[in-house]
Amino acid sequence: MGTISKWAGLLGLLALLVGGDQIRINRPDHKFRLTVEVTTPAGIKTASGILAVVPDRNYNRSGRTTMRGEAVFVDLGQGKNLVVLLAHQQGAKLDLDDINYVALRAYGIARGSRVSFKDMSRQTGVVPVQGELIPVLVSFGDPRDPKTARLVDSGHAEAILGDGYAIRGFSAEVVPNGFWPIDFGGALGEPVTRGIEARLPWLDAPGETAAIALKAAGLPVTGGMEAREAFARK
Repeated sequence: MGTISKWAGLLGLLALLVGGDQIRINRPDHKFRLTVEVTTPAGIKTASGILAVVPDRNYNRSGRTTMRGEAVFVDLGQGKNLVVLLAHQQGAKLDLDDINYVALRAYGIARGSRVSFKDMSRQTGVVPVQGELIPVLVSFGDPRDPKTARLVDSGHAEAILGDGYAIRGFSAEVVPNGFWPIDFGGALGEPVTRGIEARLPWLDAPGETAAIALKAAGLPVTGGMEAREAFARK
């Protein structure tokens, strides 16, 4: 029995070490709230989402900084909507990585000096997200149909949404990391936003539905690109 207890204890310790290391590797470096405000004929509509930024902490450093969360869906009423994608357009390329650094760069611009990645979790206050930091915006004539996606110009939203609609502004705010992976809300910390599939049900359908939506909006979809990552990241 002594030998069995010894091995059970060693295995238990090993499990704790492995589990602790996985938490270290996968725990977000920081989280931020991305908020968008839209002026409509019925008043200002606001929506936001919590995004988590996870750096590459693997021992071989062969990965990349990743994001958890989803696009921000704004219900504008009257059957209209706006979706803030987890993507930026750079010429003929759709960039899915720049969203990881939106808050970092926004705080740097607001502070007037570079903010280091390791200091992000200590940032406070709400800062504007402007210019090239603004992600790609789309609107769906029918959220149930990816082929109805249309690209929205942040400076001329009325061209797609109609008269009386305009983008009022974007902002970012660092929020507490909480006790990941049990950050279920409240004192445990704010979890990343989930549930966009309820708004865009085709995201869970088989096939390249996300790519269909991006192409319908006139956005470039290159070979090997995970188009769904423009809408949601696990």
